[in-house]
Amino acid sequence: MAAGDPPKPASHIAAVAHVPIDEIGSNGGAARRRFLKGAAAVAGGAGLAAFPMVAVAQSPIVLRFQGAWSARDIFHEYALDYARRVIDMTGGRVRIEVLAAGAVVKPQDLLDAVSKGALDGCHATPALWAGRNSAFSLFGAGPAIGMDANQLLAWVRYGGGSALYQELYERSLNKPVVGFLYGPMPGQPLGWFKNAINASAQFRGLKLRAVGLWADLYREMGAAVSELPADEIVAALGRGALDAAAYSNPTSDRQLGLPGAADVCMMQSFHAPAQVFEILYNKKRYEAFSAELKAIVRHAAEAASADLSWKAAHRYAADYADMREKRQARFVKTPAEILRAQLKAWSAVAAAKSRDNPVFEKVFESQLAWARRAVGWSLEAAADPRLAYDHWHSGKSGTAKK
Repeated sequence: MAAGDPPKPASHIAAVAHVPIDEIGSNGGAARRRFLKGAAAVAGGAGLAAFPMVAVAQSPIVLRFQGAWSARDIFHEYALDYARRVIDMTGGRVRIEVLAAGAVVKPQDLLDAVSKGALDGCHATPALWAGRNSAFSLFGAGPAIGMDANQLLAWVRYGGGSALYQELYERSLNKPVVGFLYGPMPGQPLGWFKNAINASAQFRGLKLRAVGLWADLYREMGAAVSELPADEIVAALGRGALDAAAYSNPTSDRQLGLPGAADVCMMQSFHAPAQVFEILYNKKRYEAFSAELKAIVRHAAEAASADLSWKAAHRYAADYADMREKRQARFVKTPAEILRAQLKAWSAVAAAKSRDNPVFEKVFESQLAWARRAVGWSLEAAADPRLAYDHWHSGKSGTAKK
């Protein structure tokens, strides 16, 4: 956390992630009481604030979740924030216990664990399931078509995206889950580089870390892509196995240690312009909820979505300033020629995926139609914020150099 940050309201819930799963029964009162007692002890009593105590006779509903993120990552904090909203909105009648990545299963196995009922739910991103159907990448990790993450969520809610999303689970994968997409994320930087690049031709042979459809994008641009897990990136940069790494956001990048592993962060990119998160519930478990509880878990996602975007604006800006001013990290603006090359590569990737997968084509065409209308209007309606920013802050911002 950057200096001056307010206390993390959900940080004490993180202690829950380390309690053995076999001690947390989906029913059993004795096991649950041991769990709550242990969590409160670890948190020094703060657990009482996180999990409002309810009389045993009230039999609170306890839902076991696992996230796809390390307990130290801000993404795990977002999962805890959602859980806290459900706890608060139900007055403690429902508690979601969020475990960190790997506590029960590996992140890539979360979908199976939820669909089979080994977990009641999870916090992840749809791109994790892209290996099962490439169309999942379009829900937060797809080609840049002018939409930011909030506009993508608008398409989900009002442009038919929600039905396509649920159809993927039910028809393409036959997975009995119910999902909520939420949490608009700012666009990611191009990545951390040992040496800044000035032209797209420099991607040829560049040893670059990327994952999912983004890996396909950079292979199309000529990079030698490694799809390494996050915890291997810093070491790979240190021993020369990587020249650059695309990871995430200022807070996650700082927490991972990237500022000390590479010299330059190149700001602005079209590889990840609209990332969002998802909350998945086991369908049988969800359908057993009352109408009131179904509304609560859905609206809790909407509330958490708004707060996530506000928290991201605060924390990412603070960590960006910390890395630039205190850690002397160098930030440079990605040249426009590289951005244009990314778009050209995206066109090739989207065309290939559409040829191979009719579902990908169907979802992508829906997004393109939405973007033509909604993004087209937004571009006409909104003034360029750079003009206003420069009017008040020119020479003071310390933003990425051109």
